[in-house]
Amino acid sequence: MLQADPILQTKELSVYYGDNRVVTEVTLDVLRNRITAIIGPSGSGKSTLLRCFNRMNDLIPTFRLSGEVLFEGRNLYTPTVDPTEIRYQIGMVFQRPNPFPKSIFDNVAFGPRINGYNGNLADLVERSLQRAAIWDEVKDRLKSSALSLSGGQQQRLCIARTLAIEPTVILMDEPCSSLDPIATLAIEELMRELSEDYSIVIVTHNMQQAARVSNYTAFLMAEGDRVGQLIEFGESRQIFTNPQDERTEAYITGRFG
Repeated sequence: MLQADPILQTKELSVYYGDNRVVTEVTLDVLRNRITAIIGPSGSGKSTLLRCFNRMNDLIPTFRLSGEVLFEGRNLYTPTVDPTEIRYQIGMVFQRPNPFPKSIFDNVAFGPRINGYNGNLADLVERSLQRAAIWDEVKDRLKSSALSLSGGQQQRLCIARTLAIEPTVILMDEPCSSLDPIATLAIEELMRELSEDYSIVIVTHNMQQAARVSNYTAFLMAEGDRVGQLIEFGESRQIFTNPQDERTEAYITGRFG
């Protein structure tokens, strides 16, 4: 079924917070230069799974996992892997825009600076803002506070900030949940453009958004013991028009969730 090259993989991945298992035995391939959507009801482990890909869950003291998370075939959770380095290669855009209280320029330049970037920083900032489709709106006010931007502009700025560290994969956790419909469509169009050069994983509650932008969709659900599990994974067209599991059909048609 999957024809492209996987860039991220989970193999029998289970996630625990203390003694509580929150995700169980997820085996999943994220394909290179594709958009993969993770959908499911609240509490099904979507964001937990997403944060496993760049080791953001490490910041939670009670977190542990079993199974494997592979990036380019390398297990991300072996002792020799530096989580900070992984977060440069696998960038993340969060649910709400979170620009730093700095200028627009300094927001984009922040990551490259602390990472010791030796190239032309102004060129990198401009390129990143262009790729995030916001350059024309901010090019004449790069010294202005990023907090002066609208919500949609702030989110595109945060995407530019992620692009500036030159990642391979971009993770997005509900990136449009706080945006209006026009800003949402702008972010969706941007995702489609970026997928030509990046592999994107998006968590979303919005079924229409997942159907519009993603190539592949994973449906997670928590049943019985409230442990999230992968119910179905496949091409988005198939998931949204001919799901193989009745629970997937019930969710995407709004009968629960």
